[in-house]
Amino acid sequence: MEFPYAEIHAFPDGAKPHTGNPAGVMMLHRDLPDADLLGVAQSNNLSETAYLKPMGEKDQWSLRWFTPGLEVELCGHATLASAAWLFETGRVIGPEARFHTLSGLLKVSRLEDGRYQMDFPVIGYEPGKADAAVVEAMGGGAPEAVYEIERVHGNRYQMLVFADEATVVGLDPDIKALEATRTNIIATAPGRASDFVSRFFGPASGVDEDPVTGSAHCTLAPYWFQKLEKTALKARQVGPRSGALEVRAGSTGRVLLVGSALRYLEGVIRL
Repeated sequence: MEFPYAEIHAFPDGAKPHTGNPAGVMMLHRDLPDADLLGVAQSNNLSETAYLKPMGEKDQWSLRWFTPGLEVELCGHATLASAAWLFETGRVIGPEARFHTLSGLLKVSRLEDGRYQMDFPVIGYEPGKADAAVVEAMGGGAPEAVYEIERVHGNRYQMLVFADEATVVGLDPDIKALEATRTNIIATAPGRASDFVSRFFGPASGVDEDPVTGSAHCTLAPYWFQKLEKTALKARQVGPRSGALEVRAGSTGRVLLVGSALRYLEGVIRL
């Protein structure tokens, strides 16, 4: 069996190559066992592989996402990658692509400047307490604030807010120790050239560090909207492989993520 496949780099730094978050996108013309979907994701060895299947209605697809370790319930960069591939290969007829997912209906439209706007759910947060084992594993010292994040993939998520961008850039966590806490971490701080910066560490979901994490911005956006008293912000993820996006307030309970995507390779996967 052959399945169309592409690797797309989502949320890059403009047109700069080797930035943004690589995602695999595979078009299914028939159902495959979950074991095969996980196996392909492991073979790809990207933070996420997206699986699209046409639903028989115009511009609507079912969409699932797998890390090399498990299926996840929400993924931003692989949704952007899927939409960009569909738009740029002429598979979208109308103004938006609609994806039916474990997180409900996600809509992506192409803007006049060539970027894409994604309509995603807000992921809530509430004040939490620092976990000594997490703080030690992160190696960045005590954060200024800690928040518990609504469960996304069944694992515990925390957001650690640091004083400045340099601290977030300099984080070099002990991934094995962090994995042992069964906690995924969003680290964030005010930015120098952007409104805020972040990094995402997800060893509890099979991803040591994700380069540019769309789903994390479903929490980062409402936090920084409130903190900075704005409804449109520029964001950067500042790990070893950087990337950029904008976040905008959507309708109640929604956030809009705006970014570009670069087609890197295309071909087929044979099973």
